[in-house]
Amino acid sequence: MACNFSRERALRVRGIFLVAGVDEAGRGPLAGPVVAAAVILPSDLAGAGFDDSKKLSAARREQLFAFLTSHAEVLWATGEASVEEIDRLNILRATHLAMVRAIAALPREPGHALVDGRPVRGLPVPHTAVVGGDGLSVSIAAASIMAKVTRDRLMMELDADYPQYGFARHKGYGVPGHLEALRRHGPSPAHRRSFAPVAQAQRAPEAAA
Repeated sequence: MACNFSRERALRVRGIFLVAGVDEAGRGPLAGPVVAAAVILPSDLAGAGFDDSKKLSAARREQLFAFLTSHAEVLWATGEASVEEIDRLNILRATHLAMVRAIAALPREPGHALVDGRPVRGLPVPHTAVVGGDGLSVSIAAASIMAKVTRDRLMMELDADYPQYGFARHKGYGVPGHLEALRRHGPSPAHRRSFAPVAQAQRAPEAAA
């Protein structure tokens, strides 16, 4: 099924007009925060070409991000959970915390949220969990774009602080070049020490050549 506005319309029929799509970026990487976004779209943007951020090029994501953030009728916010919170809480709970923060930061409280994936414990509004929602709901797709672009920009900033790890290229994911940098240099303050490859590198970093 193509990405559409049917879930949002069904809620509008019930009198719920402020429906937020919620998604995250950065659950899997070895470094950097996890970022969530919440987006409330006007109905006339139902066919604006939003889709799962992973299916879009970086240039297209940036284009849609600029469109969303400049549109007067789009309500949006992001939230994040830090590396320290990920290590302390675990990645699932930290992801849920980022989603709670994104919802709380919206200019208006939604009457309902459509959340990508599984139910979110502690979300401050009623919500429906939609597995694969970033490819099914336009609002969730918009949130996935917002979260992905926001996090990618944060990783570019971290790359300037820790250039030896290549964050600008891989955004913290465990690609071979990143794992090799971890072996050579050990983890940086931006790394998630509760993740196994980082913990292993922390125990026995190689001397830099």
